[in-house]
Amino acid sequence: MRRLLLLRHAKAESSQPGGRDHDRVLAERGRADSRKLGAYLARHAFAPDRALVSPSARTRQTWELVAAAFGKPPPVTFDERIYDASPQTLLEAIKETRPEIGTLLVIGHNPSMQELAAMLVASGDIDARERLGEDFPTSALAAISFVANDWSGVHARGGRLEHFLTPRWLETATD
Repeated sequence: MRRLLLLRHAKAESSQPGGRDHDRVLAERGRADSRKLGAYLARHAFAPDRALVSPSARTRQTWELVAAAFGKPPPVTFDERIYDASPQTLLEAIKETRPEIGTLLVIGHNPSMQELAAMLVASGDIDARERLGEDFPTSALAAISFVANDWSGVHARGGRLEHFLTPRWLETATD
């Protein structure tokens, strides 16, 4: 069994005139959402064994704040391919994951995160699948499970959507 956690980076500050998109940092709301999400993941045993993160400032900050919730943060790789990736490029990077990794967290950008999730999911909660198809806001997380011996066996329409979390959903969660 493999579990893939697809996380869109948290809310970032607006682009500054002449500034690079790559350098945008998290807004206060993004920092708060990242902390909440990390706490939720730790509380519900969704700690990843490894993280694959875009090297942009906002994805690095999202990772740092989420990882702070885990007793021992897992190893992380900052991969330039994740920054402006197509869903196919993301899937190729995921398939390179070592077999001993059971849960992989990928922190990236839209539209590729939403498109990849939609491409991978074949089953799971219908309401969650519909919400995922409609919107994948900042700090949204899709938890997708696969019956595969290793990550090379992950393929389109091969996953089951376990959870789809958004900041709005986390605000209303009681556990």
